[in-house]
Amino acid sequence: MKNTLTAAFLLAATLAGQAASAGEIHLFSREDFRGERVVVADGAANDFRDFGFNDRASSLVVRSGTWELCEHKNFQGQCAVFERGEYPDLRYFNNNFSSAREIERHRDRGQGWAYGRDERDYREYREERREERRDDRWRDQRREERRYERDAGPAVELFNDNGLRGRSVAIGSDVRTLRDAGFNDNANSMVIYYGTWELCEHADYGGRCRVYGPGRYQDLQDFSDRFSSLRRIR
Repeated sequence: MKNTLTAAFLLAATLAGQAASAGEIHLFSREDFRGERVVVADGAANDFRDFGFNDRASSLVVRSGTWELCEHKNFQGQCAVFERGEYPDLRYFNNNFSSAREIERHRDRGQGWAYGRDERDYREYREERREERRDDRWRDQRREERRYERDAGPAVELFNDNGLRGRSVAIGSDVRTLRDAGFNDNANSMVIYYGTWELCEHADYGGRCRVYGPGRYQDLQDFSDRFSSLRRIR
């Protein structure tokens, strides 16, 4: 006999004395409705780890209602929508679900994937999601960088002698001309604390330019006493 677990989550009645409409979904740990089975009824299961079924569903049957299943707990991450029917093979979503909830049949599915679309559409959808996640990661990274930069102080320090000696000037943002700092054509060594910087021979980033990343440059060699502007490029 198959081992069956039941996760029942009751919904409040929409009218006094009347029970809410109850949906029911059966999840199986193997394809073709085999293996261990879990039944989710009357609402939602926000974390499959609560009943030892996280990332284990390989097939499912929707007995009633329309269900949204998501790759992370609390209905986060990539989601798929399943209407009443049998799904013997979850394909791309195999062993990839951590939460489930019943939804309205005609609700907006902008955040989910309607199971059954063709593979080409699915690949396009996945690529769009990857682009969104990359954009989110980039924004998070820039926020962290800006927070670090506020705490870390100037990004670049220029010295008018080799070996990081002599008079110095601290740079925290793009400089169109070092004349304003009294350091035009006067740097012989430098330290870049963070960021990637472009140093150019002339004002307004003109003439010959070179790119330097974080590090200690004891001798700028043939670029000593040669640059008049600098800007951060990464």
